Amino acid sequence: MNKIKISAVAYTNTKPFIYGIEHSEVKDLIDLTLDIPSDCAAKLISGQVDVGLIPVAAIPDVPNAEIIADYCIGSKGAVNSVFIFSKVPVAEIKTVKLDRESRTSNNLAKVLLKFYWKQEAVFTTDLSAETDAMVLIGDRTFGKRDDYAYAYDMGEEWMNFTGLPFLYAAWVANKSIPAEFIGTFNKALKSGLDSRNEVLKMLPAVPNFDVEDYLLHKLDFELTDDKREALALFLSYISKL
Repeated sequence: MNKIKISAVAYTNTKPFIYGIEHSEVKDLIDLTLDIPSDCAAKLISGQVDVGLIPVAAIPDVPNAEIIADYCIGSKGAVNSVFIFSKVPVAEIKTVKLDRESRTSNNLAKVLLKFYWKQEAVFTTDLSAETDAMVLIGDRTFGKRDDYAYAYDMGEEWMNFTGLPFLYAAWVANKSIPAEFIGTFNKALKSGLDSRNEVLKMLPAVPNFDVEDYLLHKLDFELTDDKREALALFLSYISKL
């Protein structure tokens, strides 16, 4: 069998998955690259890879998209790494700078502002633009919450809005993947999640941020039925933007 090409995110939230893959037999069956979320999606959409841990907002653009794993990047409420940071209260937000590394979180910000907070805002990707607020995700948010007058955790706000958890990224294929490989792959992912305490020993301390709480409690990695429900609802909202 040819090696399956996989793109995964290089953030801290993916470290348990990478650990599981690197300490299992599946590593010999794949070619793995680590990318930012938007590049994971682009590679899967273009066919450069067979499987990607991609932002869920990109799933409709993936040919023959199929979620193949039992595990994901999700949260039940606050996730502590997906934020709208703002100079003003949400009721006063008129302009928002989007995160160039993101796709799902940018869309989540748009959905929350329009449908939950009922705010009409102008969005930009111009890094030099002066805006009321900005979307920021991943490791670049660690320890930054207190640097801003207002910090809106979008996992928490989605839960307040819908009563559902949120699914940020899923393992998606653009072609049929052998069932035997999927079984081996899921086993590797689970092994990595079961080894999170070992993973934590390898990660650097971050000022003003509890990495242990983040990996063990804030993130929720199981792809449950309610996360699938949240995904369907989120994609329906995106279609109405």
